[in-house]
Amino acid sequence: MILNITRTLALLTILFFAYLPCTSQSNWKEVTTVEELCSSYPETVKTMLEQFNLDYPGLEKVKETYATGNLVEASNALLAYYKNGDTAMELRKDTPEKSDNTKATADTTLTDVFIIQNIKGKVPLLNDGHRDWYYKGPNNDKEWAWLSNRHSQLSGIFSTYLETGNPKYAEYIDLFLRDFIIKSMPYPAIKSGTSVWRGLEVAARAKVWSRIFYGMINSEYISPATQLLMLASLPDHAHYNRNFHSSNNWLTMEISALATVAADFPEYKKSNEWLDYAIATMSESMKGQVYADGVQTELTSHYHNVSLINFELFKDICDRANKELPDYFNNTIEAMYSYVSHVVRPSGFRILNNDGDKGSDRDFILKGAKKFNHPEWEYIATNGASGIKPSDGPSYFYPWAGHFISRSGYDANAQWSFFDMGPWGSGHQHNDKLHISISAYGRDLLVDSGRFAYTGEVAEKFRPYAKGTAGHNSILIDQKGQNAGPKLAEEPIGANYFKIADDFDYATNSFDEFIDVEGKAKHTRAVLYVRGEFWVVVDRIDTDRPRKIDAFWHWHPESVVQKDGSTVKTTNEFGNLAVIPVSKQKFEIKFIKGQETPEIQGWYSPEYNLFEPNTTANYSTQINSDSTVVWLLVPSEKETPNIKAKIVSENKDGVSLSVKSEGKTWQITVPYNNSKDANLIKK
Repeated sequence: MILNITRTLALLTILFFAYLPCTSQSNWKEVTTVEELCSSYPETVKTMLEQFNLDYPGLEKVKETYATGNLVEASNALLAYYKNGDTAMELRKDTPEKSDNTKATADTTLTDVFIIQNIKGKVPLLNDGHRDWYYKGPNNDKEWAWLSNRHSQLSGIFSTYLETGNPKYAEYIDLFLRDFIIKSMPYPAIKSGTSVWRGLEVAARAKVWSRIFYGMINSEYISPATQLLMLASLPDHAHYNRNFHSSNNWLTMEISALATVAADFPEYKKSNEWLDYAIATMSESMKGQVYADGVQTELTSHYHNVSLINFELFKDICDRANKELPDYFNNTIEAMYSYVSHVVRPSGFRILNNDGDKGSDRDFILKGAKKFNHPEWEYIATNGASGIKPSDGPSYFYPWAGHFISRSGYDANAQWSFFDMGPWGSGHQHNDKLHISISAYGRDLLVDSGRFAYTGEVAEKFRPYAKGTAGHNSILIDQKGQNAGPKLAEEPIGANYFKIADDFDYATNSFDEFIDVEGKAKHTRAVLYVRGEFWVVVDRIDTDRPRKIDAFWHWHPESVVQKDGSTVKTTNEFGNLAVIPVSKQKFEIKFIKGQETPEIQGWYSPEYNLFEPNTTANYSTQINSDSTVVWLLVPSEKETPNIKAKIVSENKDGVSLSVKSEGKTWQITVPYNNSKDANLIKK
């Protein structure tokens, strides 16, 4: 009896180890064939096959062989279906002609050196030979780890392979994907913030992998094992985006990824369910995520574009799948493109606001202009070189977003300003209400500080400054910045707060929530732009006690800035601006550049993780009661013109002033909060 038990235990032990993966952690790289994958990871292959609707036309051979328990033959039949099928024809690419051509940037990636948000880091290898997918880059920034797991670097290698035909790029893709998928198993099936299983990364990978799977489906350099592992992991990606997606612009990325998998792989059992859910969820989200004027509610130009791109991707997916979307879906995409087209700088760069980067939108606008047949957008993007001149403009106001764009015209040297008079935003917010940015003569002059970074060493140092009022062209009261404002607009800003006339623009709004400021204090800023000439900025401070007021003017780092009495102006070879106080306060004026103590001041970040010192002019003054500060902001191509301004009258409703320059005189009325009283008389 004891002998029989011993023999039975021995047999069970042999059977147990026979069904364990035969591949150790150190030789996973050797798993390249169907047979090796089925031997090493049989449960992974079995689970993969069970994700498919084996009654789907074309999968008959897969169903037949799987029913007999032959994982190898079933897997081979599945790969044959995809290689010879017509699913996702738009993603299939011709195999490039083999060559030895290379690209330096791609070769850098082949050494596992990734450039993530302008920071270069080499991903280390672990003892098991896998890359460390949790590596946070040289600055110990979890954003670096997250973004490296979106596999944009792999997308770049894929493009390089199609361009060059060099096998080394395809072979890198093969090993990279096998490494990642095997190391990331098992799928945890829970909402996560880890470097590998966070929603944004899951979504991005699904989109990249779909293109690579079909684009290299017949490549001899992508192993069958890697192709099957992709088919095994994509349902996990879809499951995550279906069950653990977030809201707002995250939702657009995650749900568009769910739709991508569903549409590109209709053979999965749940594809129809995924797509129906995606349509309902995305359509409802669009209603709450985009204002009636076409602006995404985070009020950040960068993330507006992110949402737009994913809405548009979703529309394309549904079109290919013959799934109908509500009419408002396409109309909203068009309205979002309209916003981008109308707020763009003459240089083609977008607004730099909230957590955004100052990237170029020119090609983006041209794409929208062609798609929606708006030659007037093309005219704006090309500075009039092509397209049709808009019948409206050149200034535009978006009343839900509170974004006011003033322009002198559409040419490359046009004067341009952005005045932020809207709500705080639903995400990625800065405490920057009533900020103004100015460009003229092809040059940025007054700028937003930018976003710097979200996490890591750069963020620890600069993040409070990036988000704070002192990093913007606004005002501190008693050295305190703004508190958080309302996230969303409940209604559009009314006509009482703005006016666009032939020869001038006017806009105004107020803010009264300052961090730890005792008593009552309210800042009202009114901006009147005399088209083609100058801006008048009126800052009204209503207070119940004496206050210290600090006004900041942040200059682009390329500008040479100097003081001339109480005037601060640039002395660039071309493209200049002068900030001239018109009211009679006595100011202490300081230039601050690249300051780190006692607080950060005088820094500029045009892109994530990029930053440099810039000159900030700090005007400080004491007020005893309600006070009005009036500024004249005068652009010029060369030297600042001889200009004089004086306040003619001032009362509780606003100010009137006279401005004279080079034989021209303007009588200007700037109300604090009543647009119908805004007036301009030119003599």
